[in-house]
Amino acid sequence: QVQLVESGGGLVQAGDSLRLSCAASGRTFSSYNMGWFRQAPGKEREFVADISRTGVSTSYADSVKGRFTISRDNAKKTVYLQMNSLNPEDTAVYYCAATTGWGTRSYDFGSWGQGTQVTVSS
Repeated sequence: QVQLVESGGGLVQAGDSLRLSCAASGRTFSSYNMGWFRQAPGKEREFVADISRTGVSTSYADSVKGRFTISRDNAKKTVYLQMNSLNPEDTAVYYCAATTGWGTRSYDFGSWGQGTQVTVSS
């Protein structure tokens, strides 16, 4: 398995931007498709974005399409989530996840980070 550590969360104002990072350990990072999920208080964990092993293919939840961008650097074993035009509805704990398969459901991913809090004030 791959170990994942997220960073970059924080408290921002509506309209601001943040970039989350997820650093992976292990030698096979490029073998994993990577995803970002988020969980707001009292809500289920939801898919945000994912990216293929090579970075060629990406997909996004409708709620973030056009505002968020997922990318990866396999040499640095890191996946990023650039978040622009943040609004209070984006407030959540953001999780990085890895899978050797493909999908947008939580159960499609076998490795998870500990999460990083993003809070957007109005």
